[in-house]
Amino acid sequence: MTVRCAWAGSDPLYVTYHDEEWGVPQHDDRALFEMLILEGAQAGLSWITILRRREGYRRAFDGFDPAVVAGYGDEKIAALLQDTGIIRNQQKVRSAVNNARRFLEIQDELGSFDRYIWGFVDGTPIQNAWTGTGDIPAKTPLSDRISKDLVKRGFNFVGSTIMYAHMQATGMVNDHVIDCFRYGECS
Repeated sequence: MTVRCAWAGSDPLYVTYHDEEWGVPQHDDRALFEMLILEGAQAGLSWITILRRREGYRRAFDGFDPAVVAGYGDEKIAALLQDTGIIRNQQKVRSAVNNARRFLEIQDELGSFDRYIWGFVDGTPIQNAWTGTGDIPAKTPLSDRISKDLVKRGFNFVGSTIMYAHMQATGMVNDHVIDCFRYGECS
């Protein structure tokens, strides 16, 4: 029997996300932007709620192309707020547009968002060794630092807990429990 992190449960969508994506180092700027927006959208909600709407987000947000999203105006925002395929929260939708603009600024400054975000871990994933899901923190001093820097740059919906979830999702930190079959694969 395959042993997974307990949070993956038995929902096929969660299991696939856990088995194929969560904790895998991600260096593609568009994928990093997608996770930044989805993690922000998750604030106050369960991750499965967001996973179930992920394809709706991809469609609504033009494949998470930050250059396109950065150009959204009031008409597009109004349309997004009517789209049942996403979380129709005005603050979160406006945040996605704002964050796309800030994302582009980082790309202009450093060449890529990947260079910026992975610079916080010197390009190497942090390898934790948790024995149970209850051992995994919701945030860390590093996620605090990343959050503060992003806020200083004008991002929003990037609190420390959101940024730690982003780090986990994009493989900046390996938080698979040590008994999980993915732990070694993501090491």
